[in-house]
Amino acid sequence: MSNVEETREKVVIRPGRDIVSSMVGELREELKAVVDKQDVLLTVDLEGVRMIDSMGLGVLIATHNSLMKRNARLELVNISGDILQLLKNMRLDRHFSLR
Repeated sequence: MSNVEETREKVVIRPGRDIVSSMVGELREELKAVVDKQDVLLTVDLEGVRMIDSMGLGVLIATHNSLMKRNARLELVNISGDILQLLKNMRLDRHFSLR
């Protein structure tokens, strides 16, 4: 279970572990609950995340798309160098807000 911090304008989710197939179901539900509940800035803090597999990327992309439909947005913060490079190689840096 991720650490979730909520304010009126922003929700921060901190998975704190690798975003891989064995945990994406749980993360998907946490992200969906935020998307369904409110139109806010959703921040996924990737501190402690060393790896994201294809299923993890799929969950982040689906969340981004759902938020865009609601005029909200997703941002990723505290991204490791390897994950940042992966996102750039896949050109996801053009869609996600990365910090």
